[in-house]
Amino acid sequence: MSALVETRGLGRSFGGLRAVDNVDFSLPEGEIRAIIGPNGAGKTTFVSLICGRVAPSEGLIRFDGRDITGMPADRRVMAGIAYTFQITSIFANLTVEENVTLAAMRRHVGRAGKRYSSAGLREASLSALGRVGLRDHAGAVAGNLAYGHQRLLEVAMGLALEPRLLVLDEPTQGLSDTEIESFIALVREIGQQATVLLIEHNMPVVMALAEQITVMDQGRIIAEGAPDAIRANAAVQQAYLGAPADG
Repeated sequence: MSALVETRGLGRSFGGLRAVDNVDFSLPEGEIRAIIGPNGAGKTTFVSLICGRVAPSEGLIRFDGRDITGMPADRRVMAGIAYTFQITSIFANLTVEENVTLAAMRRHVGRAGKRYSSAGLREASLSALGRVGLRDHAGAVAGNLAYGHQRLLEVAMGLALEPRLLVLDEPTQGLSDTEIESFIALVREIGQQATVLLIEHNMPVVMALAEQITVMDQGRIIAEGAPDAIRANAAVQQAYLGAPADG
């Protein structure tokens, strides 16, 4: 299976802090991958480098075989990369539907000037809202939604971009247990059409969704593997899962 995302020697420094340190990473197309690690491990900085929100200090990023290291974030969206933030980034004064429509417009306008109809945009927006369970809230002011629903709105905005790679940063934060169950089903559905890269602290969610897990600590990858192998990895237990390592 070919790599959709690949990094080589990727690094980012903030002053004297090495937030991401010489990371080699490969994500095959069609996979659901989770990135886990303690707070400050460099997870959000790493995915921000992939999405173009942060520029690397050194290293290489490829997307579908193409060097995108210096590509601006908006062009990466057009290439098929969508990122939902750890902190909600909705337009609070617009309606729920208007938020998703803006994302759909961004995607459609980016297709070599392709014309789009208002009916087509509305259909795309309502479809995305239906997938995350927010269609009945389409006319609500986005800023009035509960925090968990704002997170789901952000996922809908990402889906409206029709991404090849959907990056989700702490998506279950603020969701109820029932909403988390629905979210797991949603990500499995998304994973049939797109590659998913997930940062998540909720380990039951990670174990339910991830085909492979990448573990980061102090800016580096310390382990990668299937969920069962990661759960049994002594270094991971010591760094993140809270259990002492043997020996």
